[in-house]
Amino acid sequence: MDGLRTVHIRVEGRVQGVGYRAWVESTAQSMGLTGWVRNRRDSSVEMVLQGPRDRVGEMLKKCEHGPTAATVTRVEILGEGIGAYEQFDVLPTA
Repeated sequence: MDGLRTVHIRVEGRVQGVGYRAWVESTAQSMGLTGWVRNRRDSSVEMVLQGPRDRVGEMLKKCEHGPTAATVTRVEILGEGIGAYEQFDVLPTA
């Protein structure tokens, strides 16, 4: 598990109503990552990404931009090394 990274993040900005969750799900799955994504009631998007270190790092950089209609103002790492995931899920708003 040396090469595995799990990161919990929150993304702020114009990230709801622009397809950000669907973009995260599609992009993460295409990169072979597992975890989950959901909207937050504070208008942010929260997610956990798990996979090879290099791919998680690449996904974090992609999250700084998101889909075309998004305007990301902040990507905050909330924690690392949590959980074990077998697939990528979209969870209900929290």
